[in-house]
Amino acid sequence: MRVAIFGTGGVGGYFGARLAAAGNDVHFIARGAHLAAIRERGLQVESPLGNVAIRPARAHEDTAGIGPVDIVIFAVKLWDAASAAAKLEPVLLPETAVIPFQNGIEAPGVVAGVIGAQHLLGGVAYIATGIRAPGIIAHTGTMARMQIGKTPGAASSRFAEACRAAGVQIEVSEDIDRARWEKFVFLSALSGVTSLARKDVGACRADPGLRAMLETAMREAWALGRSRGVALAEDFVAERMRFIDGLHGHMRTSMQHDLEQGNRLEAPWLCGAVARMSDQAGLAAPVSRKIFAALQPYVDGRR
Repeated sequence: MRVAIFGTGGVGGYFGARLAAAGNDVHFIARGAHLAAIRERGLQVESPLGNVAIRPARAHEDTAGIGPVDIVIFAVKLWDAASAAAKLEPVLLPETAVIPFQNGIEAPGVVAGVIGAQHLLGGVAYIATGIRAPGIIAHTGTMARMQIGKTPGAASSRFAEACRAAGVQIEVSEDIDRARWEKFVFLSALSGVTSLARKDVGACRADPGLRAMLETAMREAWALGRSRGVALAEDFVAERMRFIDGLHGHMRTSMQHDLEQGNRLEAPWLCGAVARMSDQAGLAAPVSRKIFAALQPYVDGRR
């Protein structure tokens, strides 16, 4: 397949490299020192599931010159979603599917508002990755899977086949909206608590106070989803806490990486979104609100 990776960070870089190693025609859109390193030395992935080196890698600063593609893995940060979506036109055919892999639950609506809902194929990624150095993606642990929505055409099934051939775990979901909410409930709490504590997952789950905060924040997001008609399971929070107990102890969330590196934070679309939407729904979300308040001074990164 012809694939464009719009946002070659941890998520886009990892999955794009796997697809390229399997022989797909993958084009990586990046910027700055990361783009320069990929052009000079290729794209490298360091992973317990096996390292990958794409040399040379097809690296671009924007979509100009790539031409139409079958799939766009749309993995820019949340605050860039609208402006990046406006640059997709050169790679779109009527049948091109765009898969937004942003955290939170609001990005698909933003992207659809720019390019049209007919191109949208919902997606969720579960992976702990980050840019270790320009041109190098580091993967922590062995969790690396995707969920995508089911489309009337062949886009979802073709992409799923390409991913499986590349050794990527993928599921075509009958209810991608619920899948997105399931990740939102989980990640809004986990990213908020790990960032607030400046501690990895292992330290947060082992500390009684932080563990209680994590579970309560997750329950607030779960209650919000249920109030909006999302079919989240009754035991979802308990199941996610068991899942967290099985994660690699040194895992750090992407928002925690951004905080430690002085970058902008996605907090307004994660714990902040739980607080904001709970207010709108007349629900109490005191823990999410306090986490967001504590992270608010760092939302814009270092000036």
